[in-house]
Amino acid sequence: MRDDNCLFCKIVGGDIPSNKLYEDELCYAFYDIAPQAPTHFLVIPKDHIGSVAEVNGGNSAVVAHIFEVIPAIAKAEGLTNGYRVVSNCGPDACQSVPHLHFHILGGRKLGETMA
Repeated sequence: MRDDNCLFCKIVGGDIPSNKLYEDELCYAFYDIAPQAPTHFLVIPKDHIGSVAEVNGGNSAVVAHIFEVIPAIAKAEGLTNGYRVVSNCGPDACQSVPHLHFHILGGRKLGETMA
């Protein structure tokens, strides 16, 4: 299901351009427009899920699929020495787009702290 007011739904629908990295029937991956590491891309479900807080038995298979896809994309991007997967959930975590998304960051040694 698509939310016509959602930035990421518009990206998946082709209404807003992105630098696509990967796509299949369930998810879409693209490079972040403001990278925080040498390699920084997002993986999102094609169907609108607001955040981690909205994952449930009806949509968790999509999330599992995303976590099967992430290692393959990371490997193809040369992230063989490790990477970080981050999902911000809600305003206190600075979730900027209310559509579930996973940031994959790598390409250098990342800091030890997350906060």
